[in-house]
Amino acid sequence: MLFAPFFFGPSFLILLPALAFAIYAQWRVRSTYTRYGRVESQQRVTALQAAKQVLTGQLVEGVTFERTQRRLSDHYDPRRKTLRLSEPDSDSIAAIGVAAHEAGHAIQHARGFRPLALRTAIVPIATFGSQLAFPLFFIGLFARYQPLVTAGILAFSAAVLFTLITLPVEFDASRRAVVALRSTGLVTEEELGAVKEVLFAAALTYVAAAAMAALQLLMLLSVSRRR
Repeated sequence: MLFAPFFFGPSFLILLPALAFAIYAQWRVRSTYTRYGRVESQQRVTALQAAKQVLTGQLVEGVTFERTQRRLSDHYDPRRKTLRLSEPDSDSIAAIGVAAHEAGHAIQHARGFRPLALRTAIVPIATFGSQLAFPLFFIGLFARYQPLVTAGILAFSAAVLFTLITLPVEFDASRRAVVALRSTGLVTEEELGAVKEVLFAAALTYVAAAAMAALQLLMLLSVSRRR
């Protein structure tokens, strides 16, 4: 997308609002995480302990835990039933909130949450589509071969679909995290407010990604109609 303004001209302006929102979302999640990353939980429970207690409280078994090195790269891998945490030994409110959120994904998996199953199923297609979309589109434009242009648009549509399906998956995981943390008493009501701030900031990044992808698709459609 580095050369998008050159290739797409005025159509690139479609992306500016989403780009600004994406920058804000990244700033918000990092600043919020840093702020509450300095606040220790009153229970002094670690992120790893919190995730395990959340899963135990929901009768979810068979999940393994691993450490991931990159900050804010926490995630749950449904294919391996593995929950990876970047700060498993931290007792900060931020780390506990993120760990509970990822445990929420494990609960979704155990309960057969359909949006998660659908997202997992289309990962290969979305990855393949996002990698091929722009090469196909540009080659089609330069060669004036409409089938390739259309193929690029269809390929990118799979990536857009993935970002849209991600939204209910992430929102639901955060909801489950809040409910679980409250029911287990791992955090106080005041701390729960901080957890919600962390999870809301993280959710903004997914909204921004979906908005950016959708507007990129509109941009491709706009350019294809003018050629």
